[in-house]
Amino acid sequence: MDLYMMNCELLATCSALGYLEGDVYHREPDCLESVKDLIRYLRHEDETRDVRQQLGAAQILQNDLLPILVQHPQDKVLFDAVVRLMVNLTQPALLCFGKVPPDAASRHHFLQVLSYLQAYKEAFASEKVFGVLSEKLYDLLQLDWEQRQEEDTLLIERILLLVRNVLHVPPDPTEEQSVDGDASVHDRVLWALHISGMDDLLKFLASAQAEQQWALHVLEIISLMFRDQSPEELAALGQGQAAAEHREDTRELETLRQRELAERRARGLRRPSRHSRFGGSYVLQGLKAIGDRDVVFHKGLHNLKSYSHDLGKETRRVPRRRQAAPEAEPPRRSARNVRLFLRRFCQDFLEGCYNRLMLLVKDQLVREKAQQHDETYYLWATAFFMAFNRRRGFRPELVSETVGVRAFHFIEQNLTTYYEMALMDKKEAATWARRMHLALKAYQELLRTVQEMDRSPEQAVRDSSQVIKSNIFYLMEYRELFLALFRKFDETKQPRSFLRDLVETAHLFLRMLERFCRGRAGLVVQSKRVRRRKKPRAPAALAPQPPSAAELEELWAGLAPQLQACLQGEVPLPEDAVPFDAASETPVEEQRAEALLRIQGCLRDARAPQALRLLRSARDVWPEGDVFGPPDAGPPEETQLLREILFAPLPRHVPPEDEAPEEEEEEDEEEEEETVQVSEKEFNFLDYLKRFACAPVVRALVLLLRGYARNSPRTNHCAARLLHRLARDLRMEALLFQLSLFALFHRLLSDPAAGAHQELVALAKFVLGKFFALAATNKKAFVELLFWKSPAAVREMTEGYGSLREGEGAGRSRVPPWTPQEEQELRELYWKYKEVEGEDVIAAIVAHLPAPGRTRRQVVKQLVRLGLASSTKDFPRERKGTRLVLWTQEQEEELARLFEEFQGSEDVLGNIMKHLTARRSRARVVEKLLGLGLVSERKELYKKRRRKGHGPGPGVAGASAAPAQDSSAEDGDSEEEEEEDEAEEGPMEEHWVPEEGAGQGLAHHLHQEGLAGPLRWLENCLRRTAGDREEDGVSHPVPLVPLSEENEDAMEDRRFRALLRQLGLRPPASEQESFWRIPAALTPQQLRRAAASIAHRGPDPPGSPQELLEPPRCPRDPDPERPPAGLGSDSESEEPVPVPSAAQPGTKRRREPDSEDEDTGGSGAEPDPAAPRSQEDEDKDEDEDPQPLGRRKRVRRVEDEDEEED
Repeated sequence: MDLYMMNCELLATCSALGYLEGDVYHREPDCLESVKDLIRYLRHEDETRDVRQQLGAAQILQNDLLPILVQHPQDKVLFDAVVRLMVNLTQPALLCFGKVPPDAASRHHFLQVLSYLQAYKEAFASEKVFGVLSEKLYDLLQLDWEQRQEEDTLLIERILLLVRNVLHVPPDPTEEQSVDGDASVHDRVLWALHISGMDDLLKFLASAQAEQQWALHVLEIISLMFRDQSPEELAALGQGQAAAEHREDTRELETLRQRELAERRARGLRRPSRHSRFGGSYVLQGLKAIGDRDVVFHKGLHNLKSYSHDLGKETRRVPRRRQAAPEAEPPRRSARNVRLFLRRFCQDFLEGCYNRLMLLVKDQLVREKAQQHDETYYLWATAFFMAFNRRRGFRPELVSETVGVRAFHFIEQNLTTYYEMALMDKKEAATWARRMHLALKAYQELLRTVQEMDRSPEQAVRDSSQVIKSNIFYLMEYRELFLALFRKFDETKQPRSFLRDLVETAHLFLRMLERFCRGRAGLVVQSKRVRRRKKPRAPAALAPQPPSAAELEELWAGLAPQLQACLQGEVPLPEDAVPFDAASETPVEEQRAEALLRIQGCLRDARAPQALRLLRSARDVWPEGDVFGPPDAGPPEETQLLREILFAPLPRHVPPEDEAPEEEEEEDEEEEEETVQVSEKEFNFLDYLKRFACAPVVRALVLLLRGYARNSPRTNHCAARLLHRLARDLRMEALLFQLSLFALFHRLLSDPAAGAHQELVALAKFVLGKFFALAATNKKAFVELLFWKSPAAVREMTEGYGSLREGEGAGRSRVPPWTPQEEQELRELYWKYKEVEGEDVIAAIVAHLPAPGRTRRQVVKQLVRLGLASSTKDFPRERKGTRLVLWTQEQEEELARLFEEFQGSEDVLGNIMKHLTARRSRARVVEKLLGLGLVSERKELYKKRRRKGHGPGPGVAGASAAPAQDSSAEDGDSEEEEEEDEAEEGPMEEHWVPEEGAGQGLAHHLHQEGLAGPLRWLENCLRRTAGDREEDGVSHPVPLVPLSEENEDAMEDRRFRALLRQLGLRPPASEQESFWRIPAALTPQQLRRAAASIAHRGPDPPGSPQELLEPPRCPRDPDPERPPAGLGSDSESEEPVPVPSAAQPGTKRRREPDSEDEDTGGSGAEPDPAAPRSQEDEDKDEDEDPQPLGRRKRVRRVEDEDEEED
């Protein structure tokens, strides 16, 4: 239905409601059906909320729905439908759109709906409307639970939701610009709610035993009622409020008067206006202009103070993401009659409802019966009503439900959750910051309440406060909370009001903690320390030792009576015993051995009935061969059969261990387990205060004091007191030597109204005096003003810049410094072992260094500092398994001779291995035979086996043996031999390196036979893999996936696969692999050399010296410590599919297309070399030690080895 038809139908539906004649509303006959139609239209509106906007523009609620509600409340069905429609129309705009739309068009619709809601709220500011709602709600609450129908319960909930929606509508700032004390729309709605008696019904719902289900609804409505109120102002109303307001107004007027007098005196010092404006030009000595000359000032001297280099410059626009978070609307002062009614409501609520309602709400929150984020209402109520009670004749029994260790724990838990979510959920960080602010205010009010309890005249109340403080100060979480909030404060996400409450709460906590420690010697608190240690590798699973014959005899002696009872029917047999596993991939016919193991397991576990039932069931499933006894077996035969099964040495299945390569076992990241060690220690307040002596805390305090003129005296006092603690109590005045703070001091001291901030002025004079005293001895103090400082920097600044190098101070390094004697010995050892071939220089130096022992990394870094090496990359750590011994000519001749000698034997490879002089692995020998062309396939080296028959073994164990092999046993032996060979060479062939020029002749023959396309594809795969490994630094076995028919046919060709073997590529290692792979051990140089060896160079004879050209190299050799990496790529039309290797399941792969290879096809274009790096860049990298993603695992292993060497 298009928009025009929708408008027509809406118009017809609204016209069918009725009409207003004077003050009387006349219903149409179809009024009820029209209301239901409007509800249905709202249910099917689009994302722009078009129906809602059209109904708001037509003022249906003001002109039709409210008159129907007021004048026809006796029609129950119509009243219920109208309330349903109004609840839908007045729901918040955020619920309609989900969030504030970011785009302009959607935001326009959002603001339009919001304007209609504000018009609805003004229409609800009527005593008649709330009077009808109150009467209806009162009648429904009078019904007992036996008489109350489901429709009545729904109507109660809808009335409460309607009141909630009306109170939730925000004020319109363009319409409500009245001063404090005038009645706003919200005030008029509250007054109508009060006159109708709705507030009394809310208090009844909060306190009634039978109305517990409305607890959260009532708390939400109450929080909206007091949205614009301050608990301190409400509590002080009627108790000398006029005098208090008069003093506050007098203080503000006095501040403004001082500013005005200062400006008047400044104007009096200026020259009169009739003075000539040509006052001359002046040179400002010491103030440089753009060049090297002094500034020339062309105005009068009375304007000299306003001169700045920034005059005439455009204001730099701050990006939106760096703008300060907007402040919440300040609380306004409502009309006096509204405040009086709200004060009375607070008193009644505290006396009769608060403790019970908060108990119900917390119970629903803990049991997760509430909606998401409903705990914010609980936090608001805690802060508001406890503040009101504290300022209104403090009575702790009225707020006992929210005073205690459990309340502290609940609020601290929510505060920590909001804090962590603000760090993780960046998009909604501002929303989490508002919730965190609510929790912080509740925490602050809890501390103030405990502080007020200390001043109580009742001894029991004071004792309770001591117990609470003992628990709070003992736990580490409460002490570390403020440090975490200070360090992660972000002014772009958290408003200035949050920082104000944070500073005030931290000041209160420190003062309470200091007083608590003052009268106690040896205060003990809890300390937690998180220790991370590597989990030891789990030992290999060992097969359980079978029981001895004596143990089996003893076991059978105990089983015999049970079996006799079962055979005689005295003990019932279980019915659910199944001898086979239906979900197993093994066919049922082949599960006889497992059935025997199950029967034996039941017997050895002393479960005779289960064993007998399994035996009989297995006889029914496998009757052939009488393995489980004959079909007519009697009790003696079954007893003898079970005895034989019990004593039979049946082979048990032990899962094989995965024999991974040695280097993979070393590079596997060892799991770390975190253990929290809880201990107790003696608490020192000054040591705890030193935790606040850091740059984030000082930066936050300076940010708050920038608005000292707008801050309250309480806020300025708390910030100044915290700075005073850091500077005076800890004797760290240099921590405040910062230019931004000094600029603030300059603005403060030149402020005419500085007399109202005497505490800040005293702090400024104290810090400036200490700075100039230090600047007289430390000429670098002025440069230090540019940087935020740590305690270590403060100590260096005050005691000397070499004080921390002598092993003193908290910021010292754990590595002991190198003495001149150690440096000289290091030089001698380096020159001694530098020229020794075949030996690791660093390992030799570390072995001969005296105590204290040095790690390999420390020695390498010190060699770089001494100038003996240019970079740490000059000393790569030798990886195990990479020392490859090349074949000599004599060894190749010996291998060829042995192959000719044993070529006709049954085990060719075995005989060669026995008589080979140099010890090499089977995989190396096989690869060399393939490389020399002596064999074309591995199958030629398989051991030739004779077909053997397998008869059943003795006893029952032989019954589970497999049947004799058929005529295909020879093929099975070949396949089994191939699997054994490939499994054996799996760990080794990653290290096989093709020789230079390998496969060149075979590639030439393949090119002449028409395989130029597959050869060009293979060449591009090798080159692309080499480029990716140089670029990424992560190594994987790269599958070669042929996507064209030509390449698939080539991969099936025997000689093409022989070429792949000569190049060092790996065939599929198991049934799970389908493609050949480029091993991870091949370096980019080796891959380019292999690609160059198969590149076509014309009709030159194969193997000529002209063909063995040097392959193109990258100008910068890859880092020897970086493991080779990369996925291969295909020719111009094909690319290999990046299949992750099974040996590295957690590695992610990033591929970037190489346009040159794709465009040029077989040109073998190489990626652009990386820009050469200077020595400073390498030193910087060495200091910062940045690691690519693929190297972190290995770097952690190297660091762990270094720590073990320490």
